Amino acid sequence: MGFREINSRMVEATVVPGQKLFSQRGAMLAYKGDVSFTPNMAGGQGGIMSMIGRRVANEDTPLMAVEGSGTVLFGHGGHHVQVINLSGDTLCVEADRLLAFEGTLQQGTMFLGSQGGVMGMVRGQISGQGLFTTTLKGHGAVAVMAHGGVFEIPITPQRPVHVDPQAYVAHHGDVRNKLSTALGWRDMVGRGSGEAFQLELSGSGAVYVQASEEKL
Repeated sequence: MGFREINSRMVEATVVPGQKLFSQRGAMLAYKGDVSFTPNMAGGQGGIMSMIGRRVANEDTPLMAVEGSGTVLFGHGGHHVQVINLSGDTLCVEADRLLAFEGTLQQGTMFLGSQGGVMGMVRGQISGQGLFTTTLKGHGAVAVMAHGGVFEIPITPQRPVHVDPQAYVAHHGDVRNKLSTALGWRDMVGRGSGEAFQLELSGSGAVYVQASEEKL
């Protein structure tokens, strides 16, 4: 199925029988054909354990299951929409940034501290993202939301990428993250997150950053 970008704030999805989409509640703008929208209680391919994990993590953004035959236009709040195509790898993204994704993807929850220890937990507090993030794994397309446009930055083993935690949108691939301080603790008083803290991503993959530090 996939998503077709209509403009920077809207995507179109083709819904076919036997295949399912998931969207954030309130994301449907218009549709044509015989399409149904029902609250999703099973957590996508992640099943009931995925749903429980998201609730424990406070990542239980309401989802709608989209089925039938037709086309649907998605958008939400006038936010910029970025389409990311996965080819077997894992995308890490905040649940409230998910606009819509294909049902072929398996949904889960990741504890940020598992990648960065205590610093990973600090990053969650500094960025306002919390300590958990949603994961989508497999083959399929994802539409995510951001402020002011999104830029994809490749991550290679030889060149780690440093990102302002509040500009971070998502990342995919074999990537590790850790929070580092750009200043001494005494110098961080009154500084913004980008001046005092940097999110370092290393490995192989890509990170998506938004053109604004504003949270959705």
